[in-house]
Amino acid sequence: MTGPLVPFREIVLKVHSRCDLACDHCYIYEHADQSWRTRPKSISDEAVSWAARRLAEHASEHTLESVSVILHGGEPLLAGPARLRRVCEELSSALNGIAELDLRIHTNGVQLSPRYLDLFDEFGVRVGISLDGDRAANDRHRLFADGRTSHPLVLRAVDLLRQDRYRHLNLGLLCTIDVRNDPAAVFDALVALDPPAVDFLLPHATWDEPPPRPDGSATAYADWLLAVFDRWTERGRPVPVRLFSSVLSTLSGGPSLTESLGLAPTDLVVIETDGQLEQVDSLKSAYDGAAATGFDVFRNTFDEVAAHPGVRARQLGLAGVSETCRTCPVVRSCGGGLYTHRYRTGDGFDNPSVYCDDLAALVRGVEERAAASLGSPAVAGPDALTAAELELNRHLLALLQDELGGHGHTGWDAAWELANEAERTERGAEALDEVLAGPYARTWLLDASRAAGSGDRGVTDRAARHLAASVAAASVRGRLGLTVPVPTEDGGGFFLPTLGEVRTGWRGPVLVRDTDEGLLVRPEDRGAGAERLIATGLADRPDWLPLRRVGGDGAPVLVLDDLDPRRDCFDGPVAARLTPAGVRAWDARLSAAWALLRTAVPGQAAEVARALTTVTPLASGPTRAGRHGHGALGLGDEDGAGELALALLRGHRRATFRALAGVTDLYASDGAWEHRLPWGGPEAVPFSRLFAETFERVGAGLLEPRLLDGVPRALASIESAAELTVDGARVLARLRKETAGGARGRPGSTTPGRGPAGDAAGRIRERMTEKQR
Repeated sequence: MTGPLVPFREIVLKVHSRCDLACDHCYIYEHADQSWRTRPKSISDEAVSWAARRLAEHASEHTLESVSVILHGGEPLLAGPARLRRVCEELSSALNGIAELDLRIHTNGVQLSPRYLDLFDEFGVRVGISLDGDRAANDRHRLFADGRTSHPLVLRAVDLLRQDRYRHLNLGLLCTIDVRNDPAAVFDALVALDPPAVDFLLPHATWDEPPPRPDGSATAYADWLLAVFDRWTERGRPVPVRLFSSVLSTLSGGPSLTESLGLAPTDLVVIETDGQLEQVDSLKSAYDGAAATGFDVFRNTFDEVAAHPGVRARQLGLAGVSETCRTCPVVRSCGGGLYTHRYRTGDGFDNPSVYCDDLAALVRGVEERAAASLGSPAVAGPDALTAAELELNRHLLALLQDELGGHGHTGWDAAWELANEAERTERGAEALDEVLAGPYARTWLLDASRAAGSGDRGVTDRAARHLAASVAAASVRGRLGLTVPVPTEDGGGFFLPTLGEVRTGWRGPVLVRDTDEGLLVRPEDRGAGAERLIATGLADRPDWLPLRRVGGDGAPVLVLDDLDPRRDCFDGPVAARLTPAGVRAWDARLSAAWALLRTAVPGQAAEVARALTTVTPLASGPTRAGRHGHGALGLGDEDGAGELALALLRGHRRATFRALAGVTDLYASDGAWEHRLPWGGPEAVPFSRLFAETFERVGAGLLEPRLLDGVPRALASIESAAELTVDGARVLARLRKETAGGARGRPGSTTPGRGPAGDAAGRIRERMTEKQR
């Protein structure tokens, strides 16, 4: 197995190996591994000292900021206050100055008392209590050996933790599911105790020893949990439920929040009372010795355990689940289930979970119930996507302020203060939004964000220059009358985003103020008498080059940006400033292309017109989508209106997909599986490329149906790739709908779509075919 070792960030320390309850579903005492019988009841001083030393070595070696130690058993409180104090002292002392220590204890609560809680308060030990619901539910399993109930004693423990002086130690409740219990009654009983969190646990089982299913239902546990989910939602989600939060997180492209679900590598090791180092405790349910590594704290380091094949097998992510799981659409959320639950004699853990049907039903059920709240509005349409893009730019700007503001960068601080002044009026805020919504604002924001932490003064100076120019442009657009200091470029000029370029010949910062007549500009180190009025009309002047526009008369009006210094984001050289004749030529080319699009594919033409705001001529090459600027395209050298029309469609779709992927998670970021492109090309490509190219081809397929060849296979691959989030699934549904519409509207079909639009599309294809010949 390859790849770096995953350091342990969570240690389960067994401080006592016996228990005061006789729970019949306990994996320690009732399942296959009975090694507890030969272990000492309580951990020794020597084992505690070596455990603390090994943990400190590990944290230091891997520069871990924090480590979590869970005091466990058996029942850890049986170790007694003195033994627990020794454990806390040893661990705290060993980790002091190396890493933060997060101490926890998991207990059945029967022995909990103020004496213990005062000790835990001293060392910051947080307490999780096992409770299976109301008394009827709890007494199915959590009884004393003589059959007495433990429920009143556990409630007493919970009440202690709810006291003000101990409330900060309360981790919440752990509930093992029994599908015979009423799910609503269990949930209500737990919530009535006002816990900070609830964790529902599937009872440990394997294919050799399947979980009980009283009614024979293959989805009994999913049905039970979904009933709890409905109750949780109905009551306004009054408490975090880790299992539900994990599913919701992974459906949105986020991480799993529990070891029992998701594909995150394990980072946990167990230290038994005799100092033995073992894998996760639940493996004791699989077979005798399943958790053993052969290592102990006296002779071995944690790194040796991390390299153990059994541990490594649980760190492989998607590659570590069975073949069946790898092709399942919900594996990103269920993660193949808990490793233990996959075991079957003969083929080990290379199986789906024994809860496979339950997990699939649970994930799909949560997705159906929560899809509306999980999805990003950006997927709904171009206007929502534009709003999300602006929000992201605003967020990037705020992050830059957090990094650069208040650290002696006077240029940045001055520009930020003026931006705040602009924001104080509704028109000022709108004007600043208009500038930040420009497609090339993202370019400088991303570049500055990547480099902000470098400490490079040049990075800060460039970021301050861009912000100042943006505020000055907003002041002009909103007629705000602000006086803005703007540094000049090497040539003595500066660019106002979305407006044009000022050329004064002055070097160094200049003060810029908008007036009804134009811009008043003067060097910062000179008096008012040095001011120069620059008329900012639509015509070129020696001191002013405006951004020009093309379109109209049925075509969308677009900014033709051949000035913005940040427009060079198209993976190819951009053209220099166009002559008036060059502008007229581009206007004519675009008008002809729009005329064809409006006739042949009016729906797609309207979509592009709503999203596209800016075009930048390229020096050579095809039309391209920018790396950062949604709403802009780099116009290439396509020959003829037909080629340009198709290029506009494809470029718009490419830019839209990039923008969607930028503002929401469409697919899992950890996907390593590659896929074949049905239309040829490299043997295998990442999932992101398959999805992006399919999105592009579907959008242009009505104009050029050959692009739809292979799309059904691509859609099937996307759907079965186990990569999609909720938003990704929404985009896939859109593609299926568009594909169905494209097939119905293909020229020559017997369904509606044949007519003037189809004829125009045919003429475009004929001209393109002749060009290709």
